[in-house]
Amino acid sequence: MAENKKVSRRFWKALGPGLITGAADDDPSGIATYSQAGAQFGYGLTWTVLLTLPLMAAIQIISARIGWQTGHGLTRSIARHMPRPVVVALVALLVVANTTNIAADLAAMGQALTLVMKGPSVAYALLFGVICLAAEIFIPYHRYAGFLKFLTVTLLVYVAVAFSVDVPWSKVLVATLLPTPTLDPDAMLMIVALLGTTISPYLFFWQASQEAEESRLSHRHEEATQPEAEDLSHISIDTWIGMAASSLVAFFIIVTTAATLHANGVTEINSAAEAAEALRPIAGDLTFLLFALGIIGTGLLAVPVLAGSAAYAVAEIFALRGSLELPLRRARGFYAVVGIATLAGAALAATGLDAMTMLFWAAVINGVVAVPIMLAMMLVVSAPQNGDRLALPAWLRCLGWLASAAMALALLASIWSYVA
Repeated sequence: MAENKKVSRRFWKALGPGLITGAADDDPSGIATYSQAGAQFGYGLTWTVLLTLPLMAAIQIISARIGWQTGHGLTRSIARHMPRPVVVALVALLVVANTTNIAADLAAMGQALTLVMKGPSVAYALLFGVICLAAEIFIPYHRYAGFLKFLTVTLLVYVAVAFSVDVPWSKVLVATLLPTPTLDPDAMLMIVALLGTTISPYLFFWQASQEAEESRLSHRHEEATQPEAEDLSHISIDTWIGMAASSLVAFFIIVTTAATLHANGVTEINSAAEAAEALRPIAGDLTFLLFALGIIGTGLLAVPVLAGSAAYAVAEIFALRGSLELPLRRARGFYAVVGIATLAGAALAATGLDAMTMLFWAAVINGVVAVPIMLAMMLVVSAPQNGDRLALPAWLRCLGWLASAAMALALLASIWSYVA
């Protein structure tokens, strides 16, 4: 028993940026998208989870390797291969998208807490914003990372929710493994939304920066010109676990809302909090409570990731000293970006703007920004001047290019659906 506990502790300690990144992918805005997919199309789109898993894992592993092997974030690596004005524009779009996403997440968290204990949702949204900002500023990274990792456990709520309702698992299995082809415009748009929700630019920047932090803390990249196989294996395992957890949660959210809302004629969901409220009369108070608390937990995890990824990107492009490991007095510019992104998001949430409108524009910007960033990442790891330093296995390189192509097609599909 004691030996098993030691193994479990070592395994948990080994998990890090990959797990946190995967969990942050299931933020309140993602929960709203998955809930709408289940409510509107039932089990018909569960197959998208299997499609996106290898693509998102590949692109995140590539981001992680860039951060670990260079000891720097993604922005600095991309800046070596693209004109500075282009990189500045991409970072600016990233900040706008992240701030909009923060606003939508904080609004959903405030609404979820109102459902649980009543009170003003706007005040709750602002409170959550202040809590997230204070945690990032005053808690050093090596401690804060452990806190974020603990919050990933909240994702298990959605697995529990799925097993608390009646689900026809045989029908789910058929829909997942044998999808029915469709050209329905609404279904096509939802597929694009699901792809954009799971493969988001802020996750690339966050994981690359966190792997760079881990690399600097371990001093390994300073001690050797080549990464050790153990390091690369650790990154791959950590990332695959994080992405698998993210996909599993997305799958169970779709299944839960399909089995409850869609099956009872509820086909329109406008927010993650609305999804939780809609579950109460159908699936009971316990299911509703778990779903609502999960929104708050994932929001507390995602908001710092959104603000932190924006700060890392801005700090690198303008050569500011930036790290979550540094105290405020040594990285004022970096923490100023964290504060501006978080508080601007909180202020936007407090305006009462429609949450789905904010989510829509965040998704649009993310979809646009993701394509050039992913292509730039693939150029970084393919550039001849890098030699073997950033070499990738053939399968990972192929999946990286495939993920980039998939996102490009998703962007074209979005444009086509808009003008058609």
